Amino acid sequence: MTLTPEERIQLHGFNNLTKSLSFNMYDICFTKTREEREAYIDYIDEQYNADRLTKILKNVADIIGAHVLNVAKQDYVPQGASVTILVSEGPVVEVPTESAFDESPGPLPEAVVMGLDKSHITVHTYPEFHPTEGISTFRADIDVQTCGEISPLKALNYLIHSLETDIMTMDYRVRGFTRDIDGNKLFIDHDINSIQNYIPDDVKRMYDMIDVNVYQENLFHTKCRLKEFDINNYLFGYTKDKLDQRDVEEITKKLQLEMDEIFYGKNIQLGTQIKE
Repeated sequence: MTLTPEERIQLHGFNNLTKSLSFNMYDICFTKTREEREAYIDYIDEQYNADRLTKILKNVADIIGAHVLNVAKQDYVPQGASVTILVSEGPVVEVPTESAFDESPGPLPEAVVMGLDKSHITVHTYPEFHPTEGISTFRADIDVQTCGEISPLKALNYLIHSLETDIMTMDYRVRGFTRDIDGNKLFIDHDINSIQNYIPDDVKRMYDMIDVNVYQENLFHTKCRLKEFDINNYLFGYTKDKLDQRDVEEITKKLQLEMDEIFYGKNIQLGTQIKE
């Protein structure tokens, strides 16, 4: 529901609330040999190099209506990359038709919808591999921190569509306080009951999802694991028709175990039943 100016809470000065979104994505691959592992890492470094990540973060800035002040980016040796963008309030190019506080997926980067002030957007990547099991895992951490009215959750839809991911974990928190005109503290300025409300329905149907929320502390956590499993999506450089059935079953167990351990945040022994 869009509020009229009369219905909005009148603040004393600037909205000092800080809203932070942490978006973590994981890509998992089976790399049996050292050559396969090195090729996979080279592929990841090419797909998620600092230049491409900078373009993604600049699109995030456009979506939330931010003006880019400074960009620092770095590709690391032997692998990995980081980008940090300092942003400030930008012009509202398109007047939004809904409130910034509505719990709905944000836009893709065709239009700028809101503004913010004094904040930043960062990304760091972490390629790594299992020492003996042939599993390689790539993680990217993206943080969007805004001050003022706009919620960084409006960038979540675009991030999900920009990054092919097997597992996602998302954290949203509101920190600090602002004051109304009578001096009363406001520790949050919008209703929210789940990060899932900012994820499109077609995406939610693709994932198993779990919420862990602490409402009284304005902390929200959602984790997602891809439902459909096709081993061909996790073999680097070949398909399962090159493997015998026993290998297919063994590799499938290893990949699904890796996904389970990341999703549940614990080490799991093969054959252990996880109760949700």
